[in-house]
Amino acid sequence: MKYIMFTKHLEGFGIPEIMSALKSVGVSGADLCVRDGYPVNPGNIGRALPEAARQFSEEGLSIPLVTAPGDFNSVDIPYADAYYAACGESGVQHVKIGYWHWAPGMDYWTEVENVRRKLEGFQALSEKHGVQTVVHNHSGHSMGLNSSSAMNLVRGFDARHIGIFSDVGHLSICGEPIDMALNIVKEYLSVMSFKDLARVQTNSGDQRNWGMDVVRIGTGFGDWKTVLKALDGLKFQGPVSFHSEYSGEPVDSVIDLARMDVRYIDGLRGTDSA
Repeated sequence: MKYIMFTKHLEGFGIPEIMSALKSVGVSGADLCVRDGYPVNPGNIGRALPEAARQFSEEGLSIPLVTAPGDFNSVDIPYADAYYAACGESGVQHVKIGYWHWAPGMDYWTEVENVRRKLEGFQALSEKHGVQTVVHNHSGHSMGLNSSSAMNLVRGFDARHIGIFSDVGHLSICGEPIDMALNIVKEYLSVMSFKDLARVQTNSGDQRNWGMDVVRIGTGFGDWKTVLKALDGLKFQGPVSFHSEYSGEPVDSVIDLARMDVRYIDGLRGTDSA
């Protein structure tokens, strides 16, 4: 497994500061957030991503995965081709695209077909530029909320061009038992997200609602020993993105918490490095 870190919560950092943070955490590269407000973004990606990749390489780091804006869910977005072209030029292997959501009044199976038509466009774009598109399972009303629903979207596509980004945290909230979940997607499993979630109850008057919090790995609903055993059984060698989505924490605390997450996983694996 190749440890990387999601840079979403390093917002405000330039490329040199991001690289320093990654080294401090103990990972070998970035799940680089390429969205508006970040040093590499859709407006400058053609110039900024190859330059960032060069800087990373000089520091012994890599960018195997880029995370696109959440609304990047169709190749009809004007910058789609330029985005993939820059990733291909920069040696990025995977692009995590955005999301499709179900809402009351929609027919689920009609929406599955709508999503699959959009994935046909992404498959063509991936083949053109040599960068695999990955679909992230995400809880809530996402069309790919767990392994079974994600497979409804990707089954039958070429796994060289379309893959699945399995997220332990979201699977722990609304997924199948984790070893089963990973087995379901094994043909398409390309990238892992390591984060831990816990359900929390909030009260507003007489109304009780359920939400979720990101918590330190090992303190939430994730079954981490089974995760690692299942990945070993599948001989998974892809990138593992430590998501470190500790929103509301100062950036220095995000880095500290990410470092502890890496140590926790290393402890379970019996290793001391990524």
